[in-house]
Amino acid sequence: MKDIKIAIIGLGYVGLPLARLFATKYAVVGFDINQKRINELKQGNDSTLEVEPDILKPVLKNNLNNDAGLFCSSNTEDIKDCNYYIVTVPTPIDKNNKPDLTPLYKSSETVAKVLKEGDIVIYESTVYPGVTEDECVPILERISGLKFNQDFYAGYSPERINPGDKLHTVDKILKVTAGSTPEIGKKVDALYASIITAGTHLAPTIKVAEAAKVIENSQRDINIAFVNELAKIFNLLDIDTQSVLEAAGTKWNFLSFKPGLVGGHCIGVDPYYLAQKAQEVGYHPEIILAGRRVNDSMGQYVAAEVIKLMVQNDIRIKEAKVLVLGITFKENCPDVRNTKAVDVINQLKSYGTEVTIYDPWANPEEVKHEYDLTTVTKLPKDTFEAVVLTVAHNAFLKEDLKSLLSPNGILYDVKGVLNENVNGRL
Repeated sequence: MKDIKIAIIGLGYVGLPLARLFATKYAVVGFDINQKRINELKQGNDSTLEVEPDILKPVLKNNLNNDAGLFCSSNTEDIKDCNYYIVTVPTPIDKNNKPDLTPLYKSSETVAKVLKEGDIVIYESTVYPGVTEDECVPILERISGLKFNQDFYAGYSPERINPGDKLHTVDKILKVTAGSTPEIGKKVDALYASIITAGTHLAPTIKVAEAAKVIENSQRDINIAFVNELAKIFNLLDIDTQSVLEAAGTKWNFLSFKPGLVGGHCIGVDPYYLAQKAQEVGYHPEIILAGRRVNDSMGQYVAAEVIKLMVQNDIRIKEAKVLVLGITFKENCPDVRNTKAVDVINQLKSYGTEVTIYDPWANPEEVKHEYDLTTVTKLPKDTFEAVVLTVAHNAFLKEDLKSLLSPNGILYDVKGVLNENVNGRL
């Protein structure tokens, strides 16, 4: 494991924690095309809040020597001396729910320009089986002029980062690894095993590792879709869904899932990657896509339920003031990528209501850029005809939400976390 120098391509929610961890043992260059991101990291600040300053600053270094530590850069010249390249860029979907591999293609082009004989390129981005060898490797070969599995090699080790989770950090999550040859698989596995205290699992091929990752979140998506459908049924039957799940959960093998909005960069996206590949080989995945349809419909369903409760309380809908609590995709995390709280907000607006969005975690500039929505970071001193809790931030649980309601105002709890009496919840 001597003379290892690692380049981490992409310093977001996945790349930075990994770069920081590797930097405790190896010389690491963290590369990102966003110069603003590089500048903040050089100061020891992480706007994603995944790595605290007291954890990040000790590993930072201001030169490219071969000592252990992390050097952050947006200059491709600074990664040319590395021999391991780990790609951690996002793999989003487009407006038609089709996989968008553009970030993966661009990062592969960047690596290919500096690729040398003997180098290993490892991908961590979630993809459908075959992307690494069928999509990325040809780019590496074409631009570098090198031959795959002769001059350079590939690996795959899917990310399992859970944004905002300070308990299950990257070193405490078992890592699946794979290589383009059996020998390279062992090298990739040994590299990760040197920093991952939870251990590693060496998969027999890259395609197996890719498939394992994409089904992890697809499985969760389907299970959440099931309880979302149950919530719709039990609401029609006037049965409390939370109480049903608590009762059913007393059986030892009952799977614990809760209804809710399914967004973010993983669970709400990955099933589409698997579905795309299935359709390419002639199979229409019914269960996977049915789960996606259910979960993608929940924003519209929540908004309709809120409006229904307001009508029952004789509240005039047009220009009614509604406070939405939370716009990030999950609690206690600033990540707003693919958040389904936006679906609730847009649906409520379509009924003619005036929506105020309060989220102390979300960056207002980012929300404005991504969704053209205005948010506030302090609780408004006003009253509302409806208050809708869409994200279970700890800050919301400390507030007296009833005091925000006008006479006959309704409180709707999407997450099922409020102890006080609510007018409705999933």
